[in-house]
Amino acid sequence: MKWIILNLLIVFFTTNIVVDAQTNQKSKDKILFVLSSHEKLGDTGKETGFYLSEAAHPWKVLKSDYQIDFVSPEGGEVPVDGFDLEDPVNKEFWENPQIQKALNNTMKPSEVNPADYVAIHYVGGHGTMWDFPQNEALAEIAAKIYQDKGVVSAVCHGPAGLLNIKLSDDSYLISGKKIAGFSNAEEEAAGLTEVVPFLLENKLKERGANYSEGDTFTEHVVRDGRLVTGQNPQSATKMAEVVLEILKSRKEN
Repeated sequence: MKWIILNLLIVFFTTNIVVDAQTNQKSKDKILFVLSSHEKLGDTGKETGFYLSEAAHPWKVLKSDYQIDFVSPEGGEVPVDGFDLEDPVNKEFWENPQIQKALNNTMKPSEVNPADYVAIHYVGGHGTMWDFPQNEALAEIAAKIYQDKGVVSAVCHGPAGLLNIKLSDDSYLISGKKIAGFSNAEEEAAGLTEVVPFLLENKLKERGANYSEGDTFTEHVVRDGRLVTGQNPQSATKMAEVVLEILKSRKEN
């Protein structure tokens, strides 16, 4: 009789532990990371894609509190640039089996329900300059998340995805807002001024953004309400920390 009771207790507590773990996993709010599907760096013969550290470092900051999902303009496997595994955060991200599975099977925009997400993050990389701005489906997803009190963030060339986001009043999301993004000086230093389809700094200004520029290739992060942007790869961690602060504040309120 004692053994029966003991076995029942073991089953009871084990079941509760499993249920609690599943409940905690399901109860995690979700953040959507947008990655480029574009792999050709203009006519240079070189490849590009999403910039590894601009996904890995925000993931590192946010992964404990939020489930990170990945979407790309075309869905499926995405190309990667800035492949530096000497960076321990990049290495942790890249060698994570779940991340690898996700990067090989990113969602298409049509598979995303914006209501599932408390934030959307546009990961940079030169590829974004070709396939982010014209993607209406991604712009609509971001607009819905933002208008549902969510956070929109972008880093480096990621703000290319912000250019054509329109809100319900037909205004552009970034019009009149303080924005950071890869600067003309940084593009020139990279030697790609004549390769990219446009200069991001110029387009942000044309769209009515209040462009904010820090020193070349140094951390520079700007917040304007629930919009957070970083200028370059060096800004990725700080940008994510600001996003986390906003989301925690939202939960507390």
